[in-house]
Amino acid sequence: MSQVAESAKPASSSPASDSSSTQSPVSLPWVTRLVSIDTVSRNPNLGLIETVRDALRARGVEATLTHDDSGKWANLFATIPAHDGETNGGIVLSGHTDVVPVDGQQWDSDPFKPEIRGDKLYGRGTCDMKGFIGAALTLVPQMQETKLAKPIHLALSFDEEIGCVGAPLMITDLLKRGIKPDGCIVGEPTSMRPIIAHKGVNAYQCCIRGHAAHSSLTPKGLNAIEYAARLICHIRDIADRFRAEGPFDELYDVPFTTAQTSTIKGGNAINTVPAECHFEFEFRNLPTLAPEPIFARIEQYARETLLPKMLAEHPAAAIEFTKLAAAPGLDATEQAAITQLVRALTADQDRRKVAYGTEAGLFSLAGIPSIVCGPGDIQQAHKANEFVELEQLVACERFLGKFVHSLSVDAHSH
Repeated sequence: MSQVAESAKPASSSPASDSSSTQSPVSLPWVTRLVSIDTVSRNPNLGLIETVRDALRARGVEATLTHDDSGKWANLFATIPAHDGETNGGIVLSGHTDVVPVDGQQWDSDPFKPEIRGDKLYGRGTCDMKGFIGAALTLVPQMQETKLAKPIHLALSFDEEIGCVGAPLMITDLLKRGIKPDGCIVGEPTSMRPIIAHKGVNAYQCCIRGHAAHSSLTPKGLNAIEYAARLICHIRDIADRFRAEGPFDELYDVPFTTAQTSTIKGGNAINTVPAECHFEFEFRNLPTLAPEPIFARIEQYARETLLPKMLAEHPAAAIEFTKLAAAPGLDATEQAAITQLVRALTADQDRRKVAYGTEAGLFSLAGIPSIVCGPGDIQQAHKANEFVELEQLVACERFLGKFVHSLSVDAHSH
C-alpha cells in the first residue's frame, strides 16, 4: 500500500461489523479516504485528484493532469511503466471521481463519512465508483514490484455523471502525446462481471421562443409551451416507434432505443401567453444505431413542421437546440484482446449488455478497445444508503492481482 493509504483513517465500524465470513478488504483505507472527499459533480474534484497525485508521486510515479477551463476540475493519468521503461501500449484502469448529489435523500449515516455496517461499506461513491479506484490505487505497489511486460495506466476523470465531460479532454491529451494503450477496463459497478456493450447517451436542451401577450388576447401572442408540448409529443412518438418496431437486442434489459423528456420550465403567470419554454430530453441508442439520425428526426420536425406554423403566428418565433452531453455506446468484440483477458481473469463467458452509459464508449471511439468490469451492484448506485459489499472489494482486489500478474514478464513467457 502507498504511504497515503497506510496513513488514511480506516472506516468507522459498528459492533455489527465483525463478520468472520467476510475477509477484510486491504483497499479499505484508500476507498474510505476517497469517499470522505465530497466530489459531487457541482463541486471541484481537485482535492481528490491532488491527493492521488501526491500519493503516486511519493512512490515515484508522476501523473499528468488535464483541467477544465476553470482550472477547478481535473482528470489524472498516470503510468506504471513496463520493466524496460516502455510507457506505450499496456492497459488502462479507468474510473470517474465524481458522484451524484445526496440532496433530498434520507441517509442513515453521513454519506461522506464511510461506515461499515455488517458486511457492507456505506457512503456516497462506495459503489459508483470509488471502490474500484481505491482497489486500483492499493495495487500500485504490487504493480511496481512486478516485472511488467506492458505498462499499466491509471485514468481518473471528472464529471462523468453529468455527461462524460472530463474524459474526452484526457483522451485527446493522450492522443496528442502519442500514448496509445492496447485496451481499457472501466471499473463501473458490474458485480465483477464483464459487460461487453452499453447504449449511447445523448442529452439536449430545447428552447422554444414565442411572444408574450395578455391571455385575453391570445391571437396576439405565440404560446411557447403549447409548441413545446407538440415537440415533446413527437419525441414520445419516436420512442414509441422504437419500442414497437425496434431494432431490438435482447441481451439488454431494455432491448430497444429509448427517449424521454425529463425537465420542463415555462411561463410566468396564468393570465399571460408564455413567451419561452425550456425542456431537456435524452435518448439512449443501441450502439448499432448512430445517434445523429435520431436527433435529425427531432430537429427536422421542429424546423419543417412546427417552426413554419409558429412564424405564421408571430415573426419572433424560434426553436433552439443545445447539446448538453453525449457519450457513445460500447459494443466490444469478443475477439478483442481486452475482452478475452477480462473473461479469462473472471472465468466468465456470459454476454451481458446494459442500458446505462459509461466512459468505455469514449475510449473505444478513440481506438482503445474497452470493457466494463468493477465491484458493486449498479442497483445501489445513486441511491440513499449507497453501499458496496466488502466481498465485492475483496473480489476486485483478487481480480486486479491476477490482472497485474497477467501483464508480467513471467506470464508472457509462458
